[in-house]
Amino acid sequence: MKVSEIELFLREDVGDFDLFHELLPDNVAKANIVAKEDGVIAGLEEAMRILYYCGISATRRRDDGDTITEGAVVLELGGGTRAILQSERVVLNFLGRMSGIATLTRRCVEIVAGNDVKVACTRKTTPGFRRYEKKAVAIGGGDPHRFGLTDAVMIKDNHIKIHGMELAYKYARETGFTKTVEIEVGNAEDAVRAAKLGADIVMFDNMDPREITEAISALDRQGLCDYVMLEASGGITLDNLALYAETGVDVISIGALTHSARWLDFSLEVD
Repeated sequence: MKVSEIELFLREDVGDFDLFHELLPDNVAKANIVAKEDGVIAGLEEAMRILYYCGISATRRRDDGDTITEGAVVLELGGGTRAILQSERVVLNFLGRMSGIATLTRRCVEIVAGNDVKVACTRKTTPGFRRYEKKAVAIGGGDPHRFGLTDAVMIKDNHIKIHGMELAYKYARETGFTKTVEIEVGNAEDAVRAAKLGADIVMFDNMDPREITEAISALDRQGLCDYVMLEASGGITLDNLALYAETGVDVISIGALTHSARWLDFSLEVD
């Protein structure tokens, strides 16, 4: 986290001139940040950088990735009351948002345990906050997938509708030999077609577990499974995640890890 980012986050919340806190006496106090519910904590590194920037001393009582229970003290603070009160909401927002994502990710990872499959997020992230949301997924035990369009080439359904799979693949390969190429498919026939073209990854998009199993069987009959990574995405929930894990895919990407994760609740309590 850069100083400029910290300043931006704080200015967004504090504003140009917080007269109320400027008028209050600036005493010295101690405080704790406390978990209000069970979960997996993430965002401690970011929280501490914000606190240090504001001149507040902070001591960790937990590490990112730890399982925490309601009432657990995660940070002990000391410093001026003005700085503590002004930084409180930004710090709690980071912890709440990132811990919520890490908690949901860990739950998904636990559901698929026993299957040789990765749980990944997608690019369905909050604009300007992607690096922190994807970091939270990694802390929870998931895979961050692509950070942006340039990390790998993904040929989606709209690319295929506009240009056709073959032409889109041709241009994808021209982006450079180091780029992984992934092709999104909606049925077994297109999965075989994509694999034969040379795709590194075939993504089964919005296909149910039965359809994916049939597509993998079609790929296997033609000896293609050893040469391509298989990913499932779309319509995957906590209720059906185990069924997708049993299909034999290598990766399950879930947009809900970032766009639907419920925030974990924390509070700042002054001694």
